Amino acid sequence: MSDEHRRATLGRTGLVVGRLALGTVNLGGRVDGADATALLDHALDRGLNLFDTADIYGWRVHKGHTEQVLGDWFATGGGRRDRVVLATKVGGPMSDDPNDRGLSARHVIAACEASLRRLRTDWIDLYQLHQMDRRVGWDEVWQAMEQLVAQGKVRYVGSSNAAGWDIAAAQETARRRQTLGLASEQCLYNLLVRQPELEVIPAARAYGVGVLVWSPLHGGALAGGLRRTRDGTAVKSAQGRSAEALAAAGDRIEEYERWCDKIGRDPAEAGLAWVLGRPGVTAVVTGPRTPAHVDAALRALDTPLSPAETAQLDEMFPPVGRGGGAPDAWLT
Repeated sequence: MSDEHRRATLGRTGLVVGRLALGTVNLGGRVDGADATALLDHALDRGLNLFDTADIYGWRVHKGHTEQVLGDWFATGGGRRDRVVLATKVGGPMSDDPNDRGLSARHVIAACEASLRRLRTDWIDLYQLHQMDRRVGWDEVWQAMEQLVAQGKVRYVGSSNAAGWDIAAAQETARRRQTLGLASEQCLYNLLVRQPELEVIPAARAYGVGVLVWSPLHGGALAGGLRRTRDGTAVKSAQGRSAEALAAAGDRIEEYERWCDKIGRDPAEAGLAWVLGRPGVTAVVTGPRTPAHVDAALRALDTPLSPAETAQLDEMFPPVGRGGGAPDAWLT
């Protein structure tokens, strides 16, 4: 089988990325040392080239630790840095200093310099705004990003957790400034969270912005989380958004797990396959803790759901309103 289905261009750019991206939130505190090196090497060898991180990751040790883990791995050589499309994020609070957070030009530029030092690299392929900063206008954001691009420190800019109107405002401002604007938007999207279908994904598609998806299994709730919670083997699914989802939507998740047993698919693989098959989705960011998790994610990519299976999931996890983009989703 050709590997073409494993790759895509990022929005309207010419940058080729794997449709599975390696999320690194588990590096530093959950996966460290030789285990981290083995995981990173395995992912790269299996064809994952988009590695996604953030300056705040690694907070279980200290903020910035995950970027340091990646920097140490790049420093081992073997062409690792050149083979990786490196994505990191800016905007989260790095300290109690009010200027050490957000999207001011001062912080964006200083944070980029700090990330480059931790990552031991000269450039970031995709520099993402971790969340919107309503205090800062797009002219200021683009002023900072244009400087970093001109200096060769950043190749492309992406957003994360944006609203559809944020994407429109960003692109219209960039158009006025005669710059490329956003290459990607990274959003929370899965069977339990289908709101991006209303505005975010349509806006991204209209402006030629690639869509990256984080938490495609809702923190483990869609990875057999109910079963694992009951038998005491849950890790991520016993906390955070997953625990909330299991409490609020336990009946649907139980039905989903029974359905996965019936079709002979692991719940995590089925959930990933659903997201990967959605219109407008460029790549899915997975957060594996072991090489086996990487292989399972690749099986989801290689074995898509059938139209009948997708329709059955729509019945279990209905789209918002009538489905599709706004306003048709709620017009009668």
